[in-house]
Formats: sequence, structure tokens, C-alpha cells
Amino acid sequence: MGVQERVRQWPLVGRDGELDAFATAWANRRCQGLVICGPAGVGKTRLAEGCLARAVREGFKSARVTASVVAATVPLGAIAHLIPAGVDLSNPVAGFAQVAQVLSGAPEQRRRWAVWVDDLHLLDTTSAVLLRQLMDAGVIRLIGTVRTGEPVTEAVEALTLGDAVHRIDLSVFTQEQAGVVLQAALDGPVGRSTLHELHTASGGNVLYLRELVLGALQAGALSNDEGIWELAATAPVGTPRLAELIEARLATADPRARSVLELLALCEPIALADAQQGTSISTLAGLEEAGLVQVTTERRRTTLRLAHPLYGEILRAGIPALRRRTLLLAQADRVESHGARRREDALHIATWRLAATGTAAPSLLVQAATLARHAHDYKQTATLLEVLPFSHQTVQTSLLYGDALLHLGASKHAEAVLAEADAKAITEEDKIAVTMARTMTLAWGRADPTAALAVNDAARRQVVSPAGRRALQVNEGAMRIAAGEPARGLAMLSHLEADPFQAASVDSWLIGAMMKTMGLTVLGRPIEAIGWAEHVDRVHRQVDEKALRPHPASASHYKGVALGESGQLREARAACTYAFDALIAVRARMPQLRSSLFLARTEWLSGHAAAARRWYAECVTLSQTQNQFREMRLALSGLAAAAAVLGDLETARETLNDIPNSDYPVPGFFVGEEHLGEAWLYAASGDLSRARQVLAQAAKTAREADNITSEALLLTDVARLGDAEAVVDRLTELSQLCNGTFAPARARLATALAANNPDLLLAAATDLEAIGADLLAAEAATVASSLWRRFGQPRRAAAAAVQAQACATRCPGVGTPLLTTAEAVAALTAREREVALLASAGTSSKDIAAILHLSVRTVDNHLQHAYSKLGVTTRRELADTLGQATSRRSV
Repeated sequence: MGVQERVRQWPLVGRDGELDAFATAWANRRCQGLVICGPAGVGKTRLAEGCLARAVREGFKSARVTASVVAATVPLGAIAHLIPAGVDLSNPVAGFAQVAQVLSGAPEQRRRWAVWVDDLHLLDTTSAVLLRQLMDAGVIRLIGTVRTGEPVTEAVEALTLGDAVHRIDLSVFTQEQAGVVLQAALDGPVGRSTLHELHTASGGNVLYLRELVLGALQAGALSNDEGIWELAATAPVGTPRLAELIEARLATADPRARSVLELLALCEPIALADAQQGTSISTLAGLEEAGLVQVTTERRRTTLRLAHPLYGEILRAGIPALRRRTLLLAQADRVESHGARRREDALHIATWRLAATGTAAPSLLVQAATLARHAHDYKQTATLLEVLPFSHQTVQTSLLYGDALLHLGASKHAEAVLAEADAKAITEEDKIAVTMARTMTLAWGRADPTAALAVNDAARRQVVSPAGRRALQVNEGAMRIAAGEPARGLAMLSHLEADPFQAASVDSWLIGAMMKTMGLTVLGRPIEAIGWAEHVDRVHRQVDEKALRPHPASASHYKGVALGESGQLREARAACTYAFDALIAVRARMPQLRSSLFLARTEWLSGHAAAARRWYAECVTLSQTQNQFREMRLALSGLAAAAAVLGDLETARETLNDIPNSDYPVPGFFVGEEHLGEAWLYAASGDLSRARQVLAQAAKTAREADNITSEALLLTDVARLGDAEAVVDRLTELSQLCNGTFAPARARLATALAANNPDLLLAAATDLEAIGADLLAAEAATVASSLWRRFGQPRRAAAAAVQAQACATRCPGVGTPLLTTAEAVAALTAREREVALLASAGTSSKDIAAILHLSVRTVDNHLQHAYSKLGVTTRRELADTLGQATSRRSV
């Protein structure tokens, strides 16, 4: 079945729980009726269809009734087709009994009926009474749909009440529910930003969501890249059917209200007083009752907006150009006539005049762009400033424009705008502000820290005031940390003020403060980093309107990294997710890259490889679509590592092949971790020796860069892959250098593996599970269980296995050497284990000898010893015993 067909048939996705509950009640004959309630578009009809289909499969005869306002004017009009021919209804009591008798048939061949009534609330009283009697007599099982909030007669209400009636209340999907539905329908995960766009556009309405997805698929705007479904454009395109559905919904409005609906589509929200100038209050009340508009009151101000975002899309498409211009200018004039007293009025007026005429007063454009930027509406900021006449462009407007372009992912354009601003800067204040913007654009957007440092050095030669030079020093310190020199960078930030208003530049302080959080983390001081990040977050919210960059949510994702390294992985996930969602909401694309990378790494540390793979893939896709490659090398390596431990070696190889021939920059964060993918591909292929070599060299690189936390991660993997003895001393040393609980837990794991001590392994597993490092905990408990079984302690082995299984369940699909081979190789020596793993992966004795620097004869001897201990005679049996896929080959 193709993806579009799956989407068309998705109606029961996300509703299976309700359907199963009803089916169970139906099968147990506890349920004579089902009523599905909810607002329009939440899937009531589709769920009813599914229930009716189940009833038919169970042998029920089926009938469908569509209630309507017209049918309700005639008694029994809606269900006339159910009444057998020849039944006399002049006497209702006798007639209804005869209907029941004929429908049920002869006693020896009793028929069962499932009757579905769509829009049950519109049913006439006589029909409702008859259906209730048939249901009570056991002749029919009733399935009815009711739109929430619609008035019903007493007879209809009686039909929907009682212990025999099962009620299901449906509502619009939350974003998370929509994600589950989309993943099932598309047979793959959906990017978080794409999910946000689709959910926002649909308002959680199931029907609208489906049509939006179908429209995007048909237009080629929704595609699968790196295993993630992403929208090519931010505005999803619906189907013609969606437009027809919404037009039919809007057509229910009083024709006199059309002008108000059009005005709302162009200018929402609008004041009640403005809306009343075009129509009466009773007409507006009718729109509210029909569910077409929402009315909110805040203090003394009452405003109206459309009840669904798609209403505006459809209405705008049908407004002729001259009428659109007239409506926009009239609303701008109205707000100006009131004095434009509200803070956001300038932004609204400028937007309306720009949409109507393509221009607006330059001073109004600048004022509106400033308001839009401080609301983090980067797209609107850029839209307003790109039409600003050249004669009115200043250093400040260029800063606003360049910053908006950077956040939107247009870093090349941003650098061009800011370079022109740099040439115009005369005052020290302007010079510092432009330098801050340019260095961020070059270091982050263009991934060129060398050029960024050169711009900063050039500015320092021109700035003479101590405060100004201090701001540039703070800026350099932040860039040094980002470029992989955390110790040097942190030293330059050591005297950073606690109060940003004491600094020469609020922007400089915020950037320096956030990078100080990262510097403290990678130097092994995550507890300090968490406290500093919380201070930055509080301060940033106080000064946000005085700062151009960065977005306040950025403090949260840096805090998330610190939380993870301190041993609070669950809290780290929450902090990074919050940051990512906040950045999506304002379409700040550039910082989304970092949030997605930090989320991926948090999931990797947790051992949740499937989730890590999804986030690494999202980071890769964001990098490609925005042409920003600073995070690409780490993201590709992480994607390959996650694929390898999930057993998808082909994807891992293909992903790694993209790295060597590219110009992707070496990361400044997480130094050495760009080799994780290579190492874990070797490990998944059975070549543990080469995997350890790669990890050991990467750890050395991290140590030389003072990146303590990355070194600890890499050395822990060396221990997990069979050489804990070689790294236990350094991990113990790092545990004393680092604060928090993660570094000591890693050291205890290495100590336990080196000692082959089941008691120490279980203690390490308990510590790691508390941290949220589920895979490390599962591995430690698995090895402990194997050792206890080897030592003749079956009860203790079973208890450890239960703990291992509980942790491994949270890491679905993951297979690592310690998890898959611990039981089998408990009796093998370290060298026998290495030879056996390589052989089980299909590696020849000659190649094993070359890899391990042994003779072929020695390899064969080790292999025979392994065969004897494991009770196998062939490499295929060896592979089955070790849980390795015989098709796997070394890299």
C-alpha cells in the first residue's frame, strides 16, 4: 500500500483504544449502544465506520441512518427505510412491536442488526423512541454520532443514556497525538518542526490534518529525508476537498457576516468595536454560536479572531485584490483614528499597509520591525525591513535585518548585510554591536570561526574604551569555547559580570554567559554550569527586549547539556525539548540545529538509540535545508552510531561515507565524538579491536582539547567494548575532576568490568539506571547476571537479569556486544572473545590475524578453544550463539 493510500485510510489510527474498548463491551453483550461525541472534524464518522465494520465481521446485518434537519420534520423520516413493508403504524404500540418482530426474524434464525445513526442529535422524536425500544428489546445494537454542544430532544437524550450505552468523547488531537497518527500513517517519524506546522495549521482537527498531509504529499512538499518526514515549505498545502469542506462550513454563516469574516482573515484579531462597524452585534453573536469565531475579553478590550487557522487561508484565497486592499487600508485607518495607543498597533498598521500597497512610511516600518524582532518574529522582521528604502537604512536597521536573516537560516545574506553595516559603523557602540552580529553569523551560521576571530581582532584595534575592549574580549572567549578551546575561552570569561547592565553590551554578555555554561560543562563542571544557566535564563527574560540575540530558549538547551553530564538525563531531555519547541514556535531555524543535536546526544547517553537516530536525522535534515553545516559532522557520526547499534549496518556505512569527502567543519563541542559512528560500526561488525583503537585516539584528541566530558564518554565505550583495564585509571581520575554523578558512575562501571565482579556491576547498574543511562545499566546488569550464573548462583543471576531486562526495554532495538554476547562469552578469555566475535561476523582467519596482529595458526587455536567452550562446531552456530548476524562483515 502506498503512503498516500495509507494516509487516506488512517481514520482509526489513534482511536484504536476506544474502538477496542467498544468491541470488548460489544462482544460481552454489555453494550447495546455506542454514542460517539465530539466537535466537528475529530473523527466521529470514521470511528463509527470502524465500529460498524467490526459488527458486520461478527455477523451483524447493518443499516445506516443519516439524520438531518429536513428529515426531522417528518416523523420516522430518517429511518423509514428500516421499517418493514406492510407494518401498520397507526397504532404505535402495536406497530413498533411488529417492527421488532419482523426485523429480528424467526426465533430459530434470529437476526442481529447494527444500526448506525449519523448526527444522532438531529433525529426526530418518533424515530428516537422507536430505536430506543428496538435497542431495549435486543433487536438492534445502536451506533450514533453526536456533535458536541448541539441541542437534543428528550427522546434523543433518552436514547443516549443508560448503563447499556457506551459513550466515547473525542476531542481534537494534541501535538503528541498527531505525531503518533502521522508516524503510523506515513510509516516513519515526522520532524518536530513539520509536526508543529501541521498541527498548528489543522488545529488538531483529524479530518483537516489528513487533508493537509495528502495535499503536501501530492504537491511533493512532504518528503522523507534521512528517515524523517519533513515539509519543504513552512505552509502546508491542503487538497481541493479540504477547501470544499471549509467553504461549506463558512457557508453556514449569515451572508451579512461575510465582510467581518474577510476582515478577520486579513487582520485578526480585531476589536469588537471595529467588527461592529460592518455588521450588527446579533450577527457577530451568530458567528460565535456557529463556532466560526472566537471572542476573548482581556481587561476592557474584547477581540475577535477566526475559530480555526484554515478558515483564514480559505477566506484570503477568495478575496479579490482590490477588495483586499480596501479592507486592509480601512482597518489601518480605523486603528490610527483611535490613536494607535497599543504597543502592537504600529506593527499591525505597518503590516496591513505593506500588504495593501507594498510599502509604508519608513519610520513606521522601522518601528514595526523592532516590535516584530523583540517578539522573535524573525520572518516578519525581515519582510518589513527588506522594503525599507536605502536612504533610511542605518546601522541599527541593518543589525535588525541581519539578525533576522541569521535566525531564518540565511547566513550568507546576513553576512552581506552586516558587512555593509560594519562599513557604516562610526561610534564604538555601533562597532561593537556590528562585530557581535558578524562574529555570530560567521562562527555559527557560516561555520568559519577563523574569520569570526579576525573580525573581532579588527574591531579591537579600533575600539579604545576599556568597556568596549572588555565586551570584545567576552565575545572572543565565547568563540574560543565554541571553537574547541574551552579552557582558554573560559579564562577570558572568568570575570564576566553577574549583572548584564554592568557590561558594555547586553548582547555580548548574553552570548558570553551562555557559552560560559557550555565551557563549564565540557571542562567537567556541570553543576556550576547548571547554576549559571539558570541565572542566565532569569536575566535573559528580564532584558530580552534590550537584546538582539540569542533567543532566550537557547539558555535551556545549554542547561540541558549540563544536566545530562551531571547525571540528570531525564531533566536534560525535558530542557532540550522545551528549547527546541520554543524555537520552532518562532521559526528560529539556526538555533534549532543545536537543540536537535543536544537532544540527539542526550538520547544517545541514555542508550535510546532509536530516539537518538531520529534526532540526529532531524539535525542532518535541518543542516541541509538551511545550508548550515557546523553540526553536520557530529550529527552524521551520531546517526551512524545509532544505526549501528540498532543493527542497520548498511545505513551506518552509507552515512559515514558522506563525511570524508565533505568540507564539514570539525566540531568545537564534543571533541572526538565525531568518531563515534566509525567506532560503533566496527563494533557492530565484530571488530572490537579497531573500534577501541578509534575510541582511544578520539579520547586522546578530546583530552588535548580539554574536553573532559567527551573524553569520559569515549573511554567508557572503550571499557564497554572489552578493554576496561586500559581505561579504568583515567576514568577514575576524571571522576575526581568532574562534579555530578555521571563521571563517578562511569568510573565504577569500568572498575566493575575490569574486576569481573558481579556485585560491583549490579551496584553500577543501579547508579546508572538512576541517572537515566538505561543502556549502560542494562549492560552492567547483563554481565552481572552472566557471571552469577557462571559462579553457580542462579537466583542472583535471575534477579540481575530482571533488572537488565527492565533497563533494556527502554532501549528498544539496541544490540551491543555486552548485551548480545555476555551470557555466551562468560567462559571465554578476552582474546577468545575477540576472535569469536570477528569470526561470527564472517571474517576469515587470515583477516582476523591481520586485524589482531596474530598468526593465522594462533587465530585458529583461539577459535577452536571458543568452539569447545561454547559447544559449537561451525561459524554459523557460533554466530547464532553470539547473537550476531552472519551477513555482517567487517568495515
